[in-house]
Amino acid sequence: MEKIKVGVLGATGMVGQRYIANLENHPWFEVTYVAASPRSAGKLYKDAVAERWLIGANIPAGVANLTVQDANDVSKAAGQCKFVFSALEMDKEAIKALEDAYAKAGIPVVSNASANRWTDDVPMLIPEINPHHTDVIADQKKNRGYDKGFIAVKPNCSLQSYMAPIFALQQAGYPIKKMIVTTMQAVSGAGYPGVSSFDMIDNIVPYIGGEEEKTEKECLKILGTVKNGKIENAPAPLVAAHCNRVAVIDGHTACVSLEFDLPEDKKPSLEEIEKVWTSFRGVPQELDLPNAPVQPIHVRHEANRPQPRRDRETDKGMAVTVGRLRKCPVFDIRFVALSHNTKRGAALGGILNAELLKAKGFFDNL
Repeated sequence: MEKIKVGVLGATGMVGQRYIANLENHPWFEVTYVAASPRSAGKLYKDAVAERWLIGANIPAGVANLTVQDANDVSKAAGQCKFVFSALEMDKEAIKALEDAYAKAGIPVVSNASANRWTDDVPMLIPEINPHHTDVIADQKKNRGYDKGFIAVKPNCSLQSYMAPIFALQQAGYPIKKMIVTTMQAVSGAGYPGVSSFDMIDNIVPYIGGEEEKTEKECLKILGTVKNGKIENAPAPLVAAHCNRVAVIDGHTACVSLEFDLPEDKKPSLEEIEKVWTSFRGVPQELDLPNAPVQPIHVRHEANRPQPRRDRETDKGMAVTVGRLRKCPVFDIRFVALSHNTKRGAALGGILNAELLKAKGFFDNL
C-alpha cells in the first residue's frame, strides 16, 4: 500500500518531535513535510533540533534532511503532504486562524492543540469513546466552506487516564452522577524546557494554569452527542478537579472518587466493575488500527499500583492502567488510573485519531 504523505506543524517542539519519532516506519503514513516558526524555517530538520532532540538517541533518517518550512506559509504544504498533524505552540487565536487556513487550503488538520477543542463543530476524539463524533465533520465543512479540508482534535492529556474507565461504566449501564479527580501530572506535560528544576525537585506544584477547567469540562464534550450539526455536551457527570505537577518525567496519574446515578440496589459491585473494564473494547480494536492498544484498560491488583515508571508503557503506552479499586466512604467507589501523557495523551493519541479518520474514509479523496 502506498503511504499517505503527512506533515507536522510545530515539528521542532517536544510534541512535534514525538510525532516525528512515532511516525517512523508507520504502515500508513510517511512524514514528507515539516514546519515550525520562522526562526527554524530554512534549516534542515536535523540542524533545527540538533541541540534539543529529546526523543531517543537519533533523529529518524527519513526526516533528518527535510527542510523546515514556515508554518505560517500554508502554500508551502500544498503538494507536499495530504494532511497535517498540528503540534503548534502559539497563541490560541493564532492557532485557530492557522489551522483554519490549512483546512481552507484543502489540507485536513489532526490537531494536538487546544485552540479548537471547544469549537462545537470540531470533534474532540478519543477513538474508543466517541468515534461517531466524526459525523460532525460533514457539517463543519459545510459551515466553513471547506472542500477537502477539516479539523479534528484530541483532548487534554490528563483526561486520558480516566475517561475510558468512566465511559466503559456508563456504556455498561452504570451512569455517573459526580466525581472528584485529583491528578498528578508529569513534567513532560509542560513541554521543554518546561518547569524549572528548582520548582520540581523536592516539591509538588498544586496549580497548572487552565488544567482544572479543562478537566472539568472537556469530558462533557467527549461524552456528548452530535445534534443538528454540532456536538452537544453531556449533562453529567459533575466533576471537581485538583491538578498538580509532580516530579515524574512521563505518566499522568489520577485519583478518582465517583458516585453512580443509580438506586443503591442497582449499583455495580467491585467485581462487576472490574469485569466491565477488562472486557471493554472499542472501534480501534475492532478495526485493528496500528496504534490501538489490544486491551484499552488494564487492571492491577497490587496494593501499590499503578505507578508511572512501571505501568506507563503498558500496551505500547496506549492503554490505561487502573488499580486500587475499592469502596468510597463518601461516594460509591474510588480508584487510581494512569496513562502515558506524551504517547496516549499527545502524539500517539493524535496518530490514532488519524488512523481512525483514514479507516473511516476521510482521507480517500485528498
